[in-house]
Amino acid sequence: MIAGTVRRLAESELVNDWWPVVVLPPIMVLNAAVSSDPAIKPITVVSVLATVVACLPLVLRRHVSFTVLVLPVTAGVALEVWQLNPSSTLALIPMVALLECALRADRRWSLIMAAAVVPCVFVVVLLFHHGGTAGAISSFGRNLGLCLVAIAAGDWLRARREAAQRTADAASEQALRQIGEVRLQIAREIHDVVAHAMTAINVQAGVAAHLVDRDPGQAHDALREIKRTSGEALAELRATLAVLRDTDPTHPEAAPLGPSAGLHDLGPLASALRNAGVDVELDVDPVADIPAAVQSTGYRIVQEALTNVARHAQASRASVQVRREPEAVTIEVSDDGCGPVNGSAAAAGNGLRGMHERAVGLGGAVVADRGPTGGWRVRATLPITGAPAAVPPIAGDPTSL
Repeated sequence: MIAGTVRRLAESELVNDWWPVVVLPPIMVLNAAVSSDPAIKPITVVSVLATVVACLPLVLRRHVSFTVLVLPVTAGVALEVWQLNPSSTLALIPMVALLECALRADRRWSLIMAAAVVPCVFVVVLLFHHGGTAGAISSFGRNLGLCLVAIAAGDWLRARREAAQRTADAASEQALRQIGEVRLQIAREIHDVVAHAMTAINVQAGVAAHLVDRDPGQAHDALREIKRTSGEALAELRATLAVLRDTDPTHPEAAPLGPSAGLHDLGPLASALRNAGVDVELDVDPVADIPAAVQSTGYRIVQEALTNVARHAQASRASVQVRREPEAVTIEVSDDGCGPVNGSAAAAGNGLRGMHERAVGLGGAVVADRGPTGGWRVRATLPITGAPAAVPPIAGDPTSL
């Protein structure tokens, strides 16, 4: 309860504005009462009231600029010297004002304030100091030094606050960027799983509907293939959506889940396309030593390319080549189908966008264009070492496939 009360008081605008008027006068009056300095005048009701009035300009310190505050504060200091002159604590009034002004200003204004304080202190000492020259110089130096320390402290605190804010902003930006990357990854996974599964199911359903009367056995095989494909798609979707449901970062499932399949698992993809009536030639170099991220990305690129062969190409043959180069993996998926429509991809969608984003995420690239003998060809280069791959950019609209 006490801690909460203190926090509320610290956050109160009224308390922050008026605390100098409450705190500083008792300090200065007490200092005058116990000091043996002959410059200190007798404590009277008038001198106590003058001390309170001298602190009143500090109420404005958080709401006005230094140029507005400098004259009222200087007048308050002069009033205090005239009525009480608590020499050792007199600088508290300008110090509080200067500290707050430096906190709200910038480095340039801090230097301007430091320069403006010099004549203000000089005028007050010149008008009200009645000792010798040495005493005047000592009073001037002491009070000026305290004022400059207050400016320097305010400027230092402001710089630290701004640095902390920049750090917090950078952390927030990084968190938002990471959230965006996770959302994009999940969107890619869902697109790849759903697009591939729905295409395979659509083709197999067509086969089953066509053969249900003439060849019930083959129709039954097509239905079993639909069941298998839909089951695998549901399992992958559950794994991907678990990322969104689990909010505990300590759970292994809370990490973004990538596909477990890699370039060594392309056989089932080719088999699924063969079941759809497309003769697929698969030529894959040994890839066991390739990093998992490259394996996963390569698998998804081949999956999306074959999905588009089944969906759009009207092809009878397709080929998949995976070559293991010293610094990169090159992938080429081509078909003998109808090729792109109107010089672009066969259908609008997110396929090529997803392939491109996956490849770029590893420093690679994807090129989709017409094959040398017709049809459609997708070529991808994925660096193994993390260095950007030297491949040409994608021609045309990368969002059109």
